[in-house]
Amino acid sequence: MKVTITAKKMQVPQAFPEYAEERIDSKLSKFFGDDAEAKITVAEHKNQIILELTVKYNNMIYRAERKAIDKNDALDSVIDIIIRQIRKNKTKIEKRLKDNAFKDVYAEPDEETSFDVIRHKKFVMRPMDVEEAILQMNMLGHSFFMFSNAQTGGTNVVYKRDDGNYAVLEPTKE
Repeated sequence: MKVTITAKKMQVPQAFPEYAEERIDSKLSKFFGDDAEAKITVAEHKNQIILELTVKYNNMIYRAERKAIDKNDALDSVIDIIIRQIRKNKTKIEKRLKDNAFKDVYAEPDEETSFDVIRHKKFVMRPMDVEEAILQMNMLGHSFFMFSNAQTGGTNVVYKRDDGNYAVLEPTKE
């Protein structure tokens, strides 16, 4: 697995990349093949480390983020979160993971998770800019809002992040 580490507004100690590669390899290699890409982003904010781990494999993206005082604790925590995500959705993603990914993993009752769609909603998307979309989202009391971007002509989604800021999702072709 290819591991990339990016530090924002801080220096990463020399021992951390070795520790990170060893932990990711020992914990996640049974789920992902050699062509998987793991990206670790480490940032410091108010004396806490914010560590984000994103793993891309077979057109699937697995992501976890955690705040902690220590980089190593945060890394171990996000690895455990990704493993829990994989196990929770085992039957749905098993075909996309490496063969025998769940071999030698402790046996859990095989539960089929189903997603019940309780409502389909159709709406007219009129062109607007990002600021107007955020305003519309806030006025509706929603946590996200889909709109037609007047500048690009594409379909975008704005959403409110856990830190209180806003983000825009813009789909692209690979």
